[in-house]
Amino acid sequence: MSAPTTSAVDRVVTGYLDHLTVERGLAANTISSYRRDLRRYTEFLDAAGVRGLGEVAESDVAGFLAALRQGDDDHPPLSATSAARAVVAVRGLHRFALLDGLVPDDVAHEVRPPSPARRLPKAIPVESVVALIEAAGALEGPRGLRDRALLELLYGTGARISEAVGLAVDDLDRGQSVVRLAGKGGKQRIVPVGSYALRAVEDYLVRARPALAAAGRGGVRGGALFLNARGGSLSRQSAWAILRTAAERAGLTAEVSPHTLRHSFATHLLDGGADVRVVQELLGHASVTTTQVYTLVTVDRLREVYASSHPRALT
Repeated sequence: MSAPTTSAVDRVVTGYLDHLTVERGLAANTISSYRRDLRRYTEFLDAAGVRGLGEVAESDVAGFLAALRQGDDDHPPLSATSAARAVVAVRGLHRFALLDGLVPDDVAHEVRPPSPARRLPKAIPVESVVALIEAAGALEGPRGLRDRALLELLYGTGARISEAVGLAVDDLDRGQSVVRLAGKGGKQRIVPVGSYALRAVEDYLVRARPALAAAGRGGVRGGALFLNARGGSLSRQSAWAILRTAAERAGLTAEVSPHTLRHSFATHLLDGGADVRVVQELLGHASVTTTQVYTLVTVDRLREVYASSHPRALT
């Protein structure tokens, strides 16, 4: 049986998890993660001789975070992301206890979750983008024209794969050389389409899409721009498979992810002198802070060029 001190905390934990499940409607996987994190927290408090949440000090919560990051004989060290999730669970528990009148203070409020290391977006050089697009277009027949048009459009507009496969034919204004993209939350934006992408899409629409549409029963519903071999709308998974296959042909497998062409679009624009707020609008970012991560990439590039080019850059 659990010791009285542990069971007292456990009762609050159970109430908190019930609150998250019933009143907040959190997903089962999230509840399971919180339960696991809070079980470890109660074990930590019990080992420290803490008899209830009312006796917990801010130093105990901070000590728990340190223990998560350091690990012990029974637990490996947690990454910043996993430790942050556990601290969020603990902070929520103490906030819940305060609001329920079970404790006089929220001692976890000032213990901040660790910030995960910022992952810089991976862009590939322009010549690698060209090789990728050429590899996609090397396939004979309508599918090759479609694949080339898809990759040209992804790189030429910075669209997410989900945005590209969601396009209807009417979303592309060939006269104005722009496309209407529906981003996160259904927010729409108008993005210019470059001549290479426009030409590739024109070739696909004239020489390939009619053949793909004919494979469907009664034509394709909704006028989707990109079709699969059965005449239906191309799925996100199929579009990613097209990108991955082209990367294999071009020998770029290790460098390519679903967002590679989007990252390359942004990085190459900034390298070329584009204003970060213009790139923000093109990418559909709600905040310029999200876009500014790309400026870190270009600064790294500037350092490389400086170090290799300036006669007194290196000792």
